[in-house]
Amino acid sequence: LNQLANSCGGFEGNAQSIRLLIRLEAKTVLPNGKSIGLNLTRAALDAATKYPWSRDINSEKFGVYEDDLEIFNWYRANAPTGVTSMEAQIMDWSDDVAYSVHDLEDSLVTGQVKLNKLKDDLTDLFKVAKDEYLADVSEVELESALSNLEKLSTWPHEYDGTHRSLARLKDLTSELIGRFAQSVEQATQDKYGSGDLTRYNANLVVPRAQRVEVVLLKSIAGHYVINAASSQVRYAEQQKLLAELVAVILESAPKTLESFFLQDWHNAQSDSQRLRVVIDQVASLTDPGARALHQRLVKPN
Repeated sequence: LNQLANSCGGFEGNAQSIRLLIRLEAKTVLPNGKSIGLNLTRAALDAATKYPWSRDINSEKFGVYEDDLEIFNWYRANAPTGVTSMEAQIMDWSDDVAYSVHDLEDSLVTGQVKLNKLKDDLTDLFKVAKDEYLADVSEVELESALSNLEKLSTWPHEYDGTHRSLARLKDLTSELIGRFAQSVEQATQDKYGSGDLTRYNANLVVPRAQRVEVVLLKSIAGHYVINAASSQVRYAEQQKLLAELVAVILESAPKTLESFFLQDWHNAQSDSQRLRVVIDQVASLTDPGARALHQRLVKPN
């Protein structure tokens, strides 16, 4: 979607999340008919902002589209430039923890990851970790992280799909989430005390050991699942589907638009703004929804 949306300011998941909160979610509409999304407080919106800058500052990772800057500047007023709030830092760490832990669980259940292969594949895991997640990580650190995780009482040295092994895997998930949450809470309070640590009064302190452990879990999913040849084929098919879907919706709009997006289309004053409406619609689809809409709009042609 980022490539398809290049002429209207690109696409970034975090910027799209902010757009949902301040514009697309149907809850609050001004007397002039303009939607202001969930009508959240400044602090709530700031807490959801992982990258507090626009595309012109960093084209790969950014947190706001140009046409959403008015509200962004309102809720970021008086905030340190380019600095995330404590709440946003917690959100970011929670996101990393949740995805890394549950991706490990899912990949073990589906058989895409074999725990007894991790040590043998450590060099490959290190490459993924260094290239994609933590540039200054060392192979020694990654090996130590694996060793520490393997020492956990709930670590399943094998998974055979039985009820017992699945229950053990659930125990591991709980222990890992607790480990990563509690270590950060303790480290942050050790540095700043237990007073008011909200907003910009402190920064979240993530111990290096736990950061590397999470990077290891992300690298396991990255190496065995995301970067797998079968996944690359699927991603290519999905990219083709999205490109065709955007093209056919844009070509025949507004009749190809859902009623929810019609007002935005009619309010659009440029090709760029009209493309953004189409991107918003496609981004709102689930995977099955995108396939179904593609089947209806593209396949008949």
